[in-house]
Amino acid sequence: MAAGPGHGSGPGDSPEGPEAEAPERRRKAHGMLKLYYGLSEGEAAGRPAGTDPLDPIDLNGAHFDPEVYLDKLRRECPLAQLMDSETDMVRQIRALDSDMQTLVYENYNKFISATDTIRKMKNDFRKMEDEMDRLATNMAVITDFSARISATLQDRHERITKLAGGRRLASGASPPVGHPWGLGITTSWSAGVHALLRKLQFLFELPSRLTKCVELGAYGQAVRYQGRAQAVLQQYQHLPSFRAIQDDCQVITARLVQQLRQRFREGGSGAPEQAECVELLLALGEPAEELCEEFLAHARGRLEEELRSLEAELGPSPPAPDVLEFTDHGGSGFVGGLCQVAAAYQELFAAQGPAGAEKLAAFARELGGRYFALVERRLAQEQGGGDNSLLVRALDRFHRRLRAPGALLAAAGLAEAATEIVERVARERLGYHLQGLRAAFLGCLTDVRQALAAPRLAGKEGPGLAELLANVASSILSHIKASLAAVHLFTAKEVSFSNKPYFRGEFCSQGVREGLIVGFIRSMCQTAQSFCDSPGEKGGATPPSLLLLLSRLCLDYETATISYILTLTDEQFLVQDQSPVTPVSTLCAEARETARRLLTHYVKVQGLVISQMLRKSVETRDWLSTLEPRNVRAVMKRVVEDTTAIDVQVGLLYEEGVRKAQSSDSSKRTFSVYSSSRQQGRYAPSYTPSAPMDTNLLSNIQKLFSERIDVFSPVEFNKVSVLTGIIKISLKTLLECVRLRTFGRFGLQQVQVDCHFLQLYLWRFVADEELVHLLLDEVVASAALRCPDPVPMEPSVVEVICERG
Repeated sequence: MAAGPGHGSGPGDSPEGPEAEAPERRRKAHGMLKLYYGLSEGEAAGRPAGTDPLDPIDLNGAHFDPEVYLDKLRRECPLAQLMDSETDMVRQIRALDSDMQTLVYENYNKFISATDTIRKMKNDFRKMEDEMDRLATNMAVITDFSARISATLQDRHERITKLAGGRRLASGASPPVGHPWGLGITTSWSAGVHALLRKLQFLFELPSRLTKCVELGAYGQAVRYQGRAQAVLQQYQHLPSFRAIQDDCQVITARLVQQLRQRFREGGSGAPEQAECVELLLALGEPAEELCEEFLAHARGRLEEELRSLEAELGPSPPAPDVLEFTDHGGSGFVGGLCQVAAAYQELFAAQGPAGAEKLAAFARELGGRYFALVERRLAQEQGGGDNSLLVRALDRFHRRLRAPGALLAAAGLAEAATEIVERVARERLGYHLQGLRAAFLGCLTDVRQALAAPRLAGKEGPGLAELLANVASSILSHIKASLAAVHLFTAKEVSFSNKPYFRGEFCSQGVREGLIVGFIRSMCQTAQSFCDSPGEKGGATPPSLLLLLSRLCLDYETATISYILTLTDEQFLVQDQSPVTPVSTLCAEARETARRLLTHYVKVQGLVISQMLRKSVETRDWLSTLEPRNVRAVMKRVVEDTTAIDVQVGLLYEEGVRKAQSSDSSKRTFSVYSSSRQQGRYAPSYTPSAPMDTNLLSNIQKLFSERIDVFSPVEFNKVSVLTGIIKISLKTLLECVRLRTFGRFGLQQVQVDCHFLQLYLWRFVADEELVHLLLDEVVASAALRCPDPVPMEPSVVEVICERG
């Protein structure tokens, strides 16, 4: 308080006194108000808000002051909003760090690549300049030599040109009438006569040449001989000598056609040999439509034999080869044969036009469908295996082998069908890994159950909840990483189908991220929530410690694990799909809700256990004829012991929490409440037979002014909140059981002793010790209302009994 005018100042006071400090305090208050409202000097003078670029609390401003911003948050925001702001800021910092690291890595690699490229370009350009200089020198020398050679040979070139012109003039006379060749060759040129004689000799020897070729099996040579002479024999068939040669050749050609057809029908040779037979038959003038049908029929027989061989490998009796060997067999046998058939068909029957192309496409589509069915049967046998590398290699070879027939037979859609099979297998593998993650999670829960039950059965202490939680979290995370690594093989650069649109977009976003990772996280939350069923169902057999562990696991997922897993997934699978995905915040909210439900159910289960003990202790005792209390009942000691054990158990996984300020005499409050004037005033009408006011009316009036206690209020994620919920349920059960009984004098005193004992120990577990006071106060008051002779025990005696107990 400031000193008055008549008082002297102390030795530490300023000489000016309080009047000199008043302007300074006003300036400080004015400055704090401007700082609180974020106003600069100009705005305080009347400048419109929002025009100051020097706002210290603007997160995006250049003059942001973190101390001012934090001070403003602490003044204006509640604790929950501060924690949410911290979580959001941590998440943004992690995201910015990840983006910055990715940007640095990408730009660093690009910079190194650009540096190497520029260095190579410098070296290459130096070499190229030297080579260009040498090339220019050589070209000049070559040009000079060419000019000199042309000048030297100019005279000879003119003489050769004149000589060739003279020969053409000498051969310009008409041939004699009926001359078989009409070549106009005169006897002055012996070389022309010699050539004519050679051609005539070839024609006369043609039948014998054809016969010898047929006997030796040189069918191609025979067809070429026939093709060379056919036009001449056809032109001069009116001459007897040429007619005889033509008839002989036709007989030999017919025998040749018969042998070629026989060789073609036998089908013992491969596709190239049969294609050669068809080509020779077409050259001999056989109908193309008939040969086309026979060619496809023979090709069908060979390819169906390959299919039967593949189907035999899938039979039950012999052990099936691994999937890589199976696809290699199919690729080299069936697919290779189909490529040969398609290439030969298109080369031989190109003249058939669109009708022939459609016929070949239908042929390939039918047999390709059967081959794909066999491949899918074999791939289905691999769905139970855990090794993705062998399967991906097999799919890569399968897809790579079908590129050639897909290009040759675009209308058949073989490449598209092969891609669909690969995509279908990838989806099935995602489902398989999702089931594997679910099974791994259930296996972890089974291990936790066994670890929790084994120490109780063996009578010794087992691993702590913190250790079990760490084991479960690390095991699940390792399984998730293993699954991501397994499915990442489908998007490897060396895989032929990884550049397909499905594997660049939908597989990464909807398949891996949404189907596998998000699906597993939601499945894990649903499995955890299934333990919150009614006590008569699955939840009744669930150990409470498992509920506590799962709630902490889900809370850890909400805090950091979900963000880490999804970030890892997005980094490994660069999504190029614009389909909507589940936000991280949505998954975190679901995990937090699961953790809240599990923790609430844990409180109900533990509260029910203690409540059952209290209910049985009240219902099985004759409170009217009980003896005078000498000690605390054993069930109350058991309640305190169980509550202490629960406190230790919850403390292993959750933080302490916040308590209200506790009074120094908290351990004595129960007794003092029961013996205080307020309590005596409440019970006095009951203790005095001639009470002027009804005790029920007095109790009801008292309840109107007492604080209402919400027994099943929401549970926070801390130890104090959990213990508060359990104790509220337990004491509320005790209160309701007391209301159903009638008590004698000593029964009331026993309740008084038990409640004082509970107060001695339970106040330290709850957030507000007044809560325990009120509930225990209600218990004793209810027992007093149901007692015909309500005479309470002396407080000193109650203290002695409880201290001795």
